Amino acid sequence: MEKIWLKSSPPGMPDELSGEAVKLFVVKKDPSRTEADLFAFCKDQLTGYKRPKLIEFRTELKKTNVGKILRRVLRDEELSRNASRQNN
Repeated sequence: MEKIWLKSSPPGMPDELSGEAVKLFVVKKDPSRTEADLFAFCKDQLTGYKRPKLIEFRTELKKTNVGKILRRVLRDEELSRNASRQNN
């Protein structure tokens, strides 16, 4: 399979039903790819509990000085976003 996703990071996000759900943050290599393409790829390649429930496309992912994706930052951004939605 060709490499269609440039970067991705799947931190666990709080979920009311299961306690934690996988949300995938993705930087596309090919702009024509869609969320449905990624869900189909994950369904084919991953077992059920490893598949993302949510997908968010971004232009870049924050990284450490050595190039690792900062999952903690992604998780904190999502938690603060969810908290602001609940307050409104």
